Amino acid sequence: MFSGIDEVDWASMEHAYGPADDVPELLRGLASDDPAEREAALDGMYGAVHHQGDVYACTLACIPFLFELVVDPGVQDRGGVVELLTSIGGFDLDEDDEAEIDEDEIEGAANYAMAAAAVTAGAGVFFELIADEDPGVRLAAPLALATLHRHPVRVLALLRERLPVEPDEEVRLALVEAAGRVALRHRPLAERVGKWLGLLASRADSPGLRLAALAQLARCSPDGLPGDVVPVVSGLLREMRSAPEESGGRVEPAGPGTGAPPGGIPARENDEPEPGSDTTAPPAPAADSEPVEPIEPVEPVQAVEPVQAVDPEPVASAEAGRGEHVVTPTLVGHLRSLYAQENAGRGAPWAADLLRTLHVGLDDRVGDRTALLADQLRSPDRHQRIDAVRMSGGLIRAWRGPYEELVALVGEQLADPEPRLAEAASHVLEELFGLAAPAADALAARLAADPGGWVKTWAGGPPGLGSTVKALARLGDARAVPALAAALEREQVAHDVGFAVGCLGAAARPLAGVLRRRLADVELDENAYDRASPLLAGLTALRAGEATPEVLRVLRGAAGVPGRRGCVRRRCGRWEPSGPPRGRPSPSCGRWSAVRGRRPRRRRPRPCGRPPGTRTRCCRC
Repeated sequence: MFSGIDEVDWASMEHAYGPADDVPELLRGLASDDPAEREAALDGMYGAVHHQGDVYACTLACIPFLFELVVDPGVQDRGGVVELLTSIGGFDLDEDDEAEIDEDEIEGAANYAMAAAAVTAGAGVFFELIADEDPGVRLAAPLALATLHRHPVRVLALLRERLPVEPDEEVRLALVEAAGRVALRHRPLAERVGKWLGLLASRADSPGLRLAALAQLARCSPDGLPGDVVPVVSGLLREMRSAPEESGGRVEPAGPGTGAPPGGIPARENDEPEPGSDTTAPPAPAADSEPVEPIEPVEPVQAVEPVQAVDPEPVASAEAGRGEHVVTPTLVGHLRSLYAQENAGRGAPWAADLLRTLHVGLDDRVGDRTALLADQLRSPDRHQRIDAVRMSGGLIRAWRGPYEELVALVGEQLADPEPRLAEAASHVLEELFGLAAPAADALAARLAADPGGWVKTWAGGPPGLGSTVKALARLGDARAVPALAAALEREQVAHDVGFAVGCLGAAARPLAGVLRRRLADVELDENAYDRASPLLAGLTALRAGEATPEVLRVLRGAAGVPGRRGCVRRRCGRWEPSGPPRGRPSPSCGRWSAVRGRRPRRRRPRPCGRPPGTRTRCCRC
């Protein structure tokens, strides 16, 4: 393995963080027997060699060695390498992008094009990986084929052939997703893929697979969705709740003699067998049945061996394969840990992704999406409600519609004892401003029940108001005032208090006294602006003219700190209290107005009407 790796002049290349002479070590780390070293190497590849999707010269040089890794059955965690190759080679540069390329971007665009060509040229190896013993490889291979292979019809034929014999449910979902991706990338195939997905959606052998087919059908062929899509999806979610072992676990493969044709669809009396299927005595089709057009390969598949049925016993599930990852102090390790925490206790952790895909496909069908989310928010499954709360926020922010009932249902989640659900609901309501009005009482009840959540503290920054406080304040609800008063009494004032006071308006007038007192106590050092800023913002929003002495004190103190005087002036520049007349200079502040922070304007005198050039001038001109 890695023949010729030392002959590459890695030191002459660069990645995101400098010379690429450490790339050989990263490549060898991907083949290590130590799982921590493998994960650190994968993190380094994404963090430096393929940083934020960029393709460098060293990225191109890695491609042959990455292919060596994915075809070696002795290498562990090859699924992550397959995903890395898919990311490197999956960049599409269309004609519009080419027309907008600047001279400085020519080299980068050329690297993307060369990477796509190099990975696509070797994409044939993914055909063999579709039946690999490693479930992580089988999970990544379908999307790699759908993204990279030049012959989509051959890919679709293999996906359909593999689906009934695949033992792992999550891999089966990846096969369906790959078919949808092929249809999106190759629009002439969308109709025939839509027919197959329609059959899966109505007759597949598991609710998860039917939901996956509906989600992909919504993306690539939305006209093929059933008219009652909301009741259908709601029913599938109920099935998944009632039988989590069947929907989230391993599914026994369908083999010869089970009556399941390619595609994972149980055979029925009026089914016509697919060409080439292993059926010795197929039933005669009914007279009124309409056979589905098969996806035939354009050319004979010579390089690909026929896919054999996989014995389910020795094959581990994809979920079990992911559980073998160790926790490492890397970004990849942190993301894996967060994923595990998020999906702990879920019977079907992939259901949220399927529902998000379905919502993307439904797009502007606001009524259907609202009804579906309302049904999810009434579910006894807290995980489904968490997903629905988050998706509700995305829908309401993107499309106009009658959301009163949906917002009220989101507000009901605030009373749930599950902290993640209540927190998700408060975050969504915080972003809705006035649209959160149907949940105002629920927000107030949550605020009174959880005083410990009024202020959130962070390890690397100033404290901030809790999302429940901000949501109620943005509604202009006076019930948020006690929480703001408590926040102002803390040793360090929350950085967003001033904005919340501005949202409350006149309802926050009782806070003027404590704002003045805290501003008077601010130490005038280099950090004075950070401490005074939320207080100045609050007083500005209240137009509290009585706070002029405290504001002037901060202005004078900021004069000795470079750059801070201007910041303080801008913070209170729109302060228009009901005190002295606007623009009148203040002797205590030199040339600057006490109420506007700028020089007073002089009114231009009106001319007296004398002809131009007159030697004598009156006082008016």
